[in-house]
Amino acid sequence: MPTALVTGASRGLGAVFAERLARDGFDLVLVARDRIGLEHTAAAVRGNGVTAEVLVADLADPTARATVEHRLADASRPVDVLVNNAGVENGNAFIQADLRDLQKQIDTNITAVMSLTHAALRGMIARANGSVINVASFAGYLSSPGNTYASTKAWVLAFTDTMAASLPGTGVSMIALCPGRMRTGKHDAPKTPSPLWLKPAAVVDQCLRDLARGRSLCTPGVVYRTVVGALEMPRRTLRGLARLAGRGRAQRRGRAGRTHARSAADRIAA
Repeated sequence: MPTALVTGASRGLGAVFAERLARDGFDLVLVARDRIGLEHTAAAVRGNGVTAEVLVADLADPTARATVEHRLADASRPVDVLVNNAGVENGNAFIQADLRDLQKQIDTNITAVMSLTHAALRGMIARANGSVINVASFAGYLSSPGNTYASTKAWVLAFTDTMAASLPGTGVSMIALCPGRMRTGKHDAPKTPSPLWLKPAAVVDQCLRDLARGRSLCTPGVVYRTVVGALEMPRRTLRGLARLAGRGRAQRRGRAGRTHARSAADRIAA
């Protein structure tokens, strides 16, 4: 059976990812700081007839993070899908925030995403199969002043964009999930339906559909998708121009190579 590793799997969106992947037939490696929450998620997913390995780790701690990196790099137990969901949000404005808390936010939201992805990709590319899902946030596009959490999520978006561009032809895919507000219980949500408040299960479903379609960015919810679509338009245009320029360079190199080959053949014949 395929295996997925989900960080931040003790509750919220991470637990929803784990439950959905279990229904799809994935064995799970569940990572978070909260053992009780992880055991609760593990018990829930095992009801789908899959295995669930619990790995307690604070991803802001280098030693604990190295344990997860080692699990991802273990060729004898390959991981087919990595979900980088764990995240820490410091609600204080930059100047009021404790520097140690800001560093922990960076270590969890940026360093862990980079190091775990690095640990997973080599094996995935060698097997020509695998996927990485990086959970970003709509805040990465439009943040409130002094919001350092939003800055880390902007990095996740940029990281995924550049890494996904390097993967075509490898059999490996990568996508950034960019949700807005979700009804995970983390924030007070209105009781009445609102297009600004998304259901986590619907967010996960949309992400996995977009991943299967080969997309590198998923923005669930019509309001968020409309805004991000407008903000992404210049970048999509530049990417399209870069691809055209790259094909043009490849064609010129191909023509130059054929001309050189013909010239060499003519010299040999002479």
